[in-house]
Amino acid sequence: MKLIEAVVNTLKVQEVRGVLEELGVVDFMESSILCHQKGRVMVFRGAKLVANVAEKVKLEIISSDDAAEAIVAALSSIVRSGGRQECRIAMRPYIEVV
Repeated sequence: MKLIEAVVNTLKVQEVRGVLEELGVVDFMESSILCHQKGRVMVFRGAKLVANVAEKVKLEIISSDDAAEAIVAALSSIVRSGGRQECRIAMRPYIEVV
C-alpha cells in the first residue's frame, strides 16, 4: 500500500477529481491549506504589497502498489503545467496499524 500526498492549485482540483474517478479511485481526503511561496508584487493605492501566501488543496490518496505509479503519472501530467510551485507530489509506504 502507498500513501500519495499532492498539494494542488485550487484551479486544478476539478480536473484532478475527474482523472481520479477515471482511474477508479473512490476515496481520497481533500483539505484546504495555505502555502508560503515567493510572492508577486501588487500595487494598491500607491503602496506595494507582496502576496506570498496562496490557498491550495492537499489530497491524500491510499492506493495499492500497482495503481500508485499510474496515479502519480496522471496527477503530474495534469497539474504540472506551470512552474515548480504549481504542485508537490509525495509517495510513501502506508502501513496500516490494526
